[in-house]
Amino acid sequence: MREKYREKYRLLGLRISYYRKLRGYTQEQLAELIGKSWSFLSQIEANNGAKLKGISLETLFSISEALQVPVSRLFDQD
Repeated sequence: MREKYREKYRLLGLRISYYRKLRGYTQEQLAELIGKSWSFLSQIEANNGAKLKGISLETLFSISEALQVPVSRLFDQD
């Protein structure tokens, strides 16, 4: 993962976490909905610089669908 994208991954993780909490899901519940492990989702949300965790488009689309949020909203730069 390229260093120049570190901040973008961090913000993506924060937005996923925000919308997950807005929907009232725990990490375990969302992970189950998208067919991933809790630890995988935790790594995506916590991209704090220690270890960047990439995410496939398929996983991103699954998260978007489960959270009922357009994919573009996960990248908004408000």
